Amino acid sequence: MIGLKKLAFIFPGQGAQAVGMGVDLFNNFDVAKKLFNDADDALGYSIKNMCFDGPEDELRLTANTQPAILVVSVIVSEILKSEGITPSIAGGHSLGEYSALVSAGVIDFQDAVVLVHKRGQFMQEAVPVGEGAMAAIIGLDDQKIIDVCERISQAVGIVEAVNFNCPGQTVIAGLTDAVEGAVEELKALGAKRSVILPVSAPFHSQLMQSAAEKLAIELDKVKFNDAAFPIAANVNGALETDAATIKNNLIEQTAHPVKWIECVNAMRGFGAEVFIEAGPGKTLCGFNRRIDRSIVSLNVENVDSLNQTLAALRQ
Repeated sequence: MIGLKKLAFIFPGQGAQAVGMGVDLFNNFDVAKKLFNDADDALGYSIKNMCFDGPEDELRLTANTQPAILVVSVIVSEILKSEGITPSIAGGHSLGEYSALVSAGVIDFQDAVVLVHKRGQFMQEAVPVGEGAMAAIIGLDDQKIIDVCERISQAVGIVEAVNFNCPGQTVIAGLTDAVEGAVEELKALGAKRSVILPVSAPFHSQLMQSAAEKLAIELDKVKFNDAAFPIAANVNGALETDAATIKNNLIEQTAHPVKWIECVNAMRGFGAEVFIEAGPGKTLCGFNRRIDRSIVSLNVENVDSLNQTLAALRQ
C-alpha cells in the first residue's frame, strides 16, 4: 500500500505560478480561507485577489510571485495533514524551501509570507527588471554548461549555472546579454532546447549577493524553531533540523545554486518512497522522473488532484 510508505513533501518554486491558482481550494476548505486571509493581513494587500484574478504581469513580479506560491503550497500541505497525510521529510525548490520550513514548523506562516515578499523585493532591487534573465538548458552535460558560462562571464558579463534540476536540465542565470549569449553557444554545442523562464530576476547567481545581505537582516527578526522532520537544504542537499543551520542556509541559498538533484537523492537516501508535490504545477514531479524513475510522484494543486492523490495513497 502506498499509504504505508515513507512520504516526502516537495514544494515548487517560481515559474509555477498561474492566475486562478488556489481558488477552488479557497471555495472548499476553511483552512484555505484562513490562510489566504492571514496572508493578506500580513502583507497589507490582497495576494488572494492576485492569485485568483491576476493580472498575470503583476503576479509574475517576484515580490508577488513568492508569497503567492508559498500561500498555495502551505494550504495544500495543511489540507493533506488534515486528511492524515503527514511527511517524514520535506524539501522545496528555491522559494519552495520556505514552504517546506513552514510545513515543518520552523517558521510561522505569516512570518514566512512577509519574508518571501521581502526576499522577492530584495532580489528585484539587486537587478532591475529587464537587466537579468534565466534560461533552462535541456539535454547538455552540466560541465559543458559551466564551462560556457565561465567563458561568457569573462567576455560579456556574469552568467552562471544556478539550478541543477535533474539530469539533462540545468538553469543558467545572469545579465540578460550574457544569458542570451550563453544560450546561443550552448545550442551550438548540442543543447536540445533552451527556454527563457518567466521570472523577473537572475535568481541564485552572484548578482543576488546584495539581496542575501538584506535578507539576513530580516531573518534575524524572525523566530526559527528546530524542524519537526528533516528538510533537504538547497545549498548542499544536506538533511537539516537545526534552526540555526537552516537559517544560515536560507541566506546562502539566495546567491548560490540550487542543488535539487542532491536534495532529491538525500530524501531518497532517507527512505522516502512517495513524493507529493504540494503547490501549483507538476514541475518537481517531472524532475523526479529524470532523477530516479522508481520514485512514486504525486501532486496536489487543486481539488481534483487532491482527490486523485488521496485515492492513490489510500489504495
